[in-house]
Amino acid sequence: MDLIEHESEEQLSREEAAKRLHALADSLERHNEVTFDQGGIKHTVKVPKEVTFTLEIEVGEDGGEVEVELRW
Repeated sequence: MDLIEHESEEQLSREEAAKRLHALADSLERHNEVTFDQGGIKHTVKVPKEVTFTLEIEVGEDGGEVEVELRW
């Protein structure tokens, strides 16, 4: 299988970002997959039952960051 990478960044309200996280969580829970569009092509990635979950939070004088990572 070829490597597929997808990264996107956009400015959202906090509420819209939360909606996106909820949608991702719902997709993982209900369908065991993540779907994204890249260059007009829809990709679906099946996620196994067991994953490694990492949560990283950094806060400094210049701002903060929350990073969530799932690995399998």
